[in-house]
Amino acid sequence: MSDSPLLIAGLGNPGAQYARNRHNAGFMAVDTIHESYDFGPWRAKYQGMISEGKLARRKTYLLKPMTYMNDSGHSVGAAARFLKLLPSAVVVMHDEIDLAASKLKAKTGGGDAGHNGLRSITAALGPDYRRVRIGVGHPGGKDRVHGHVLQNFSKADEEWLVPVLTAIAKAAPLLAENDLIGFMNKAALSLHPPEKKPKPDTEKDQN
Repeated sequence: MSDSPLLIAGLGNPGAQYARNRHNAGFMAVDTIHESYDFGPWRAKYQGMISEGKLARRKTYLLKPMTYMNDSGHSVGAAARFLKLLPSAVVVMHDEIDLAASKLKAKTGGGDAGHNGLRSITAALGPDYRRVRIGVGHPGGKDRVHGHVLQNFSKADEEWLVPVLTAIAKAAPLLAENDLIGFMNKAALSLHPPEKKPKPDTEKDQN
């Protein structure tokens, strides 16, 4: 495990009007981690809201940039520079229209696939940070993407969204251990637990 702290940044837009938007899935993910472990109160710093705690005994910072999505790199970059973190010690959680709703993927590096929050962070850090991609589905046409991501999750969406956020939080300590495959496996098990096989009937016929 690395001696450096871990920074987990969840992306979204500040303000009550955006709180339940699909674009705010990253905020929701870090909020769920914050609620699930022993993290301190949120405080304003690095053009965002930050909280300090530990995951798997590693000092961990949770960050919600308050710069609006398109300038997320201003906040993430400021935090990473102050904490002297390499990109490998940064995890970004974000909505992903190129994944079906309820799907979850994690990877290191790559392009931004038109996601302005990622584009801004890549400009600040380079591409080699880790990403946790939370599928929110694609609306079909490019002209409908903006409205889609700025729409609230529906009641029906809550049925898969809450389990996905819970699975991310349960698996989050593996991010602190730099184990992306383990993170994905634990999240998948949380979302799709193996079916319990019925116990064989061991009672013998007494008649």
